[in-house]
Amino acid sequence: MGGTVQQRSVVRVGASLIVASLALTACGSRSNDDGGGSGSETKIAKIGVIAPLSGDLSALGLGIQHSVELAVKQANDSNAIPGWKLEVAAKDDEAKPDVGKNAATALASDKDVIGVVGTLNTNVSQQVQPVLAPKNIVQVSPANTGPGLTQGAAWQKDPKRPYPTYFRTCTTDAVQGPFAARYLFETAKITKVATIHDKKAYGQGLVGTFTEEFKKLGGQVVAAETINPDDSNFQAVVSAVKPSAPQAVYYGGEYPQAGPLSQQMKAAGLNVPLMGGDGIYDPKYIQLGGKTSNGDLATSVGAPVDTLPSAKKFVEDYKAANFKEPYAAYGGYSYDAANAIINALKTSLKDAKDVESARQATLDALGKVSFDGVTGKVAFDQYGDTTSKVLTVYKVDAGKWATVETKDFETK
Repeated sequence: MGGTVQQRSVVRVGASLIVASLALTACGSRSNDDGGGSGSETKIAKIGVIAPLSGDLSALGLGIQHSVELAVKQANDSNAIPGWKLEVAAKDDEAKPDVGKNAATALASDKDVIGVVGTLNTNVSQQVQPVLAPKNIVQVSPANTGPGLTQGAAWQKDPKRPYPTYFRTCTTDAVQGPFAARYLFETAKITKVATIHDKKAYGQGLVGTFTEEFKKLGGQVVAAETINPDDSNFQAVVSAVKPSAPQAVYYGGEYPQAGPLSQQMKAAGLNVPLMGGDGIYDPKYIQLGGKTSNGDLATSVGAPVDTLPSAKKFVEDYKAANFKEPYAAYGGYSYDAANAIINALKTSLKDAKDVESARQATLDALGKVSFDGVTGKVAFDQYGDTTSKVLTVYKVDAGKWATVETKDFETK
């Protein structure tokens, strides 16, 4: 997922939820450092979270934070890394690149931070990557779908990994856009589509890969329009698209704009489904789109978590933890991202004296991680991308997202 939601600056209450870990410094004299039992002192390593914890996209961001908290609590309870206690350092990026950069700077300057889960938005990660990389702090995103983050600006023709510290557990728009195009053309038998995007990295990228595949299949893009991310009145774009008589509208962007756009399309007599990516797959989309959003479509990364046998325990444990907010669209991916880091730490922290000296070993171990996670097999390719290419199409049915089909994307 990508993009910022340009909301008015929210005053960040309790700016960050970090508990100072000063209480755990040893009180004893240093004279017995020659092995007289002082080696049993517990050391601290922190896993940072950078996500929107306030504002329009906080439903997704808080689901990310809590899923990481669950993974960390379970690791501590099972003493997964003997001699070490893990803590979560959560920072609000407000879905804004500059705020995300500041969050990354704060985490990068903390000697106890060993890795970061985040961000939600592709354009926020573009600012976070260059801050964490020089400190060898691994970043695992549960939600970034912009292909350039792992394969560089020329990812289609000349893929090159820009930052060796960056990984992700979700599949990318290089797969998500074409997946949607195949569904509309081959399954829904739709041959004429209009596209609209919000001009941000995520929305633009999604429409780009969708358009290429849709045309390749033989479909026609009858109109290609844009909106501004801070718009709420979409009459102009609806009027521009309507005369071309599309059978569906493919939208690149997120639910705060997509919901009202769908509602206004239908009100203006453009009674065709709106389809989007994982950025619109949230109950809030249906609230904003209203009754006429029935029949609208979304793709999202992976299989629906609540149907996976591998996710049953995660769903139960999350409920039992009594978090105020649901795990939302990226909970399973965030839990897997945190556990990918924790798996790497089992190797890198085993004989480490401190966090900073273990960062390179953590990076090396993370690239080799392979385990069965909540969302399926968790492993990374040479770019840091997930090896899993499973996606799902959802449809709004009677006011709820219902699963249409889950498939493993095969490159043709």
